Amino acid sequence: MAMNLVIVESPTKSKTIEKFLGKNYKVKASMGHLRDLPKSTFGVDVEKDFEPKYINIRGKGELIKELKTMAKKADKVYLATDPDREGEAISWHLAHILGLEEDKSCRIEFHEITSSAVKDAIKHPRAIDMDMVDAQQARRILDRIVGYQLSPLLWRKIRKGLSAGRVQSVAVKLVADRDKEIEAFVPQEYWTLNAKLREHAKAPIFEAETVKYKGKKLELTSAEQAHAAEAALANAAYIVSKAERKERKRHPMPPFTTSNLQQEANKKLNFSAKKTMMVAQQLYEGVSLGKASVGLITYMRTDSVRLADVAVDEIRNYIKDSLGQEFCSPKPNHYSAKKNAQDAHEAIRPTSVLRTPSEVAGHLTSDQLKLYTLIWKRAVASQMSDAVYDVTTLLIDAGDYQLRASGSILRFAGFLELNGGKSADEEKDKTVPYIEPGSKLVLHKLLPAEQHFTEPPAHFTEATLIKELEEKGIGRPSTYAPTIVTIISRGYVVKEGKKLLVTELGLLTIDMLTEYFKDLINIPFSAELEGQLDEIAEHNISKEQVLHNFYGPFAKDLARANEEIPAVDLPVEVTDIPCEKCGRMMVVKEGRFGKFLACPGFPDCRNAKPILKKIGVACPVCGGELIERKTKTGKTFYGCEKYPECEYTTWDLPLQEKCAKCGHMLVEHTERSGRKRKYCSNTECVDARPVRPAAVKEQEPPKTAAKKTARGGRKKAAK
Repeated sequence: MAMNLVIVESPTKSKTIEKFLGKNYKVKASMGHLRDLPKSTFGVDVEKDFEPKYINIRGKGELIKELKTMAKKADKVYLATDPDREGEAISWHLAHILGLEEDKSCRIEFHEITSSAVKDAIKHPRAIDMDMVDAQQARRILDRIVGYQLSPLLWRKIRKGLSAGRVQSVAVKLVADRDKEIEAFVPQEYWTLNAKLREHAKAPIFEAETVKYKGKKLELTSAEQAHAAEAALANAAYIVSKAERKERKRHPMPPFTTSNLQQEANKKLNFSAKKTMMVAQQLYEGVSLGKASVGLITYMRTDSVRLADVAVDEIRNYIKDSLGQEFCSPKPNHYSAKKNAQDAHEAIRPTSVLRTPSEVAGHLTSDQLKLYTLIWKRAVASQMSDAVYDVTTLLIDAGDYQLRASGSILRFAGFLELNGGKSADEEKDKTVPYIEPGSKLVLHKLLPAEQHFTEPPAHFTEATLIKELEEKGIGRPSTYAPTIVTIISRGYVVKEGKKLLVTELGLLTIDMLTEYFKDLINIPFSAELEGQLDEIAEHNISKEQVLHNFYGPFAKDLARANEEIPAVDLPVEVTDIPCEKCGRMMVVKEGRFGKFLACPGFPDCRNAKPILKKIGVACPVCGGELIERKTKTGKTFYGCEKYPECEYTTWDLPLQEKCAKCGHMLVEHTERSGRKRKYCSNTECVDARPVRPAAVKEQEPPKTAAKKTARGGRKKAAK
């Protein structure tokens, strides 16, 4: 009996695939890379065209021996690593270890782990694509050059243990530049003035905004100007000068790419990029659906928005059968890929649209179901009809002023039907009646002028940083999640809630790199370098040429920086809190989880503890101070400083105000919409927050929240 060996990357995937192929196949996992550059040395011979020195990864010896034994016994070896550059390189390394000829047909690839896709791939093996391998090697060597030659400079000049990376340095610069922009922002005062109008006493009321004065854009920058406009509008005659009624269509979004998925999962599910990729990997590799195990989504590392024709047909048939012919677009929707997108494989989609979220819910974890639902809905919506709105716009003259009223009504839900005819990111429909030009209007009420101030740009979140990296051509979908993990773990950036904030260490490092390594953190240069890696994969340029072009200027910059940069002592913030173990005054340090207190006597004294943020409100149970704490996932809650003696906790912000009805403490609850509402903390009071069954779990904060220190230890106290 013939015996064939199929090598994949992960054990989960191997179990799923082995069930598809039957008794004549053995499927074994390589557990990722088996060979890599050495950790202890540079491992790249710059003088010999950047020749890399690969070694077997420590700890993989037994696995390599087992794979060699299995390969010798096998009639045919298939290398089925992931269908991207990294996977191609792993196959190349496997071919070297197992003595396979790389130009022979030993490489198979599939973009979904289903029986038909795997069996079809077995029928069409190919040779290893050395252009893809060269592109991966070029990226690996570039990152090794930056990491191993620039990092020691940072150790000597700033702090031991720092690291520099080609993509991570640009990411930190983006965060630092945004934070500087916010800090330098000077708010400008402006006022708005709205009026409620109607055609006659019994006609519907609608709201209009004052937009022009004497034909020019209205700019009210002071209270005096606003009150003058108020006085004029109070006595003005309102006449419709222009009325327009038209149809507006809203198109469905394309199916997910990796970066889009990370952004949406961050915004809608509050998943970090790392968590999104981890859960997506589980859905791709295979989930047990009772008797069978199957991959639920296609490969999750892609920047393509293309769907296979067979998938488009299945989705369109599902829409017609389940929702109705009118909800399916008249012809298949095709979407344009972004510039420099790698279109080798499809967008992320369900492997079968017939496996609806409700049908697989019982087999998935909560996180898996949330992400699968997001992917399933996006793929289905991409082939649905446009949503159609009726939009009415009125321009209204009032003396020297002009007002504008605009409203829209959803006439046909189209793809929004998947969400019950509603869009999560749009405001509710606002009705404005169509009124013929020349009609006089009645002023129902002139709303008081409202003062506003211009807002600075928002801090980056994981979602918006990924979007910025993608738009500027920095990195690739597979690098976004590890890049964010790295810049946080190295202490260059901290995460507060969803916001990413640059640290003092990050600012110091970026300022130094900006002065001495302009190309390294120059965004156009970095984007151009990514383009050159694509050119290697397409056989348009050699990896040696790209490496030479980069290394020459970099080496000169490195030599100058070594000579000119003075060593910098990071200022230390000393507190008045004594160390319980040795008596020294503790200092504020910054780690991957934010700021914490540490003993300056490290390493002799390793005492460290969280910084307690008091909120100025007494505990309603014992009278102690309430402090802000954090869960392991970074969610804020509030608890008593006397924990564990007092276990009072709440998700809602405690206030100093007392309830007018029972005298208990009030709390401020933030709803999903962002609206803040005050409730009584006494659950027996009529003004207490009503508890929905689905929200019971949410209202029970953890009794403790363990905090990791920067050195990897754990403290029993919560943040």
